[in-house]
Amino acid sequence: MDGILAVWKPEGWTSHDVVAKVRRILKMKRIGHAGTLDPMVTGVLPLCLGRATRVVEYVQERPKSYEAVLQLGIATDTEDLTGTVIERQASVAVTEEAVRQALSRFTGEIEQVPPMYSAVKVDGKRLYELAREGKTVERKSRKVTIHQIDLMDAQLELEQPKITFSVICSKGTYIRTLCVDIGKALGVPATMAHLTRTMSGGITKESCLTLEQIEELQQAGKLGEHLIAADEAITHLERAIVPELIGKLALQGQKVNLNHAGILAATAEDGQLIRLYNEHSSFLGIFQIDQGAAVFRPVKVFSA
Repeated sequence: MDGILAVWKPEGWTSHDVVAKVRRILKMKRIGHAGTLDPMVTGVLPLCLGRATRVVEYVQERPKSYEAVLQLGIATDTEDLTGTVIERQASVAVTEEAVRQALSRFTGEIEQVPPMYSAVKVDGKRLYELAREGKTVERKSRKVTIHQIDLMDAQLELEQPKITFSVICSKGTYIRTLCVDIGKALGVPATMAHLTRTMSGGITKESCLTLEQIEELQQAGKLGEHLIAADEAITHLERAIVPELIGKLALQGQKVNLNHAGILAATAEDGQLIRLYNEHSSFLGIFQIDQGAAVFRPVKVFSA
């Protein structure tokens, strides 16, 4: 079984738990997920099956979207409600206009300091391992991109207001940290109360199956009908088409002359990755453009 299985991850499960469960259902080992979700987070978790595991790294590079609930007036050591409260403000008063202005400050390229409860490695050790030992270490800030952020709901009448917002962001963005930083912009402690991933790798909730549905469809022999082709999850890479005979050479791992791809040869950038197809729309693999040698070089070949 090859392709991408879009799973709706339930709350309380780790991404590894989901992979293990699907491995048991499908009785196959070659499964990888495209982007870890914390246990408390629900939402879109693409699983790459079989040969589709070869595109995991490219799926992960694509933007992701989330819906988050931020709670003001409380801060925790994990930056979400699973942690220990380290700061509390009894009553918080903010206006909707102030909230909108605070959110707008986080559009574009921003810098984030990874939370202590994260999988980032420092001196060979995961930050969450150090955090569990009661240690706090200096972390370097990282640049991430917030493509879009919008206010969805604001329960400002509460003593500890809750703000719901949607965000489209780059790989590596910590929404927990974004919640904390939005609180800082408002001048009050904040933490993430709930998070749902609504899109990953171009895949949305509408394409997702629950674990129960996956088991039922597999037993009925119909799960294959719900798989997404590997190349459909990497449509951010430009598409090039070559004649069938040239395509056969490409499938053998040979370099392909740029001239066989028509107009793309003149417009493509050196080092650019592309999806290569033959004239019958069969996906041949991921190739990289070498303008100096005027060729496509094979990166990941998908032979028949």
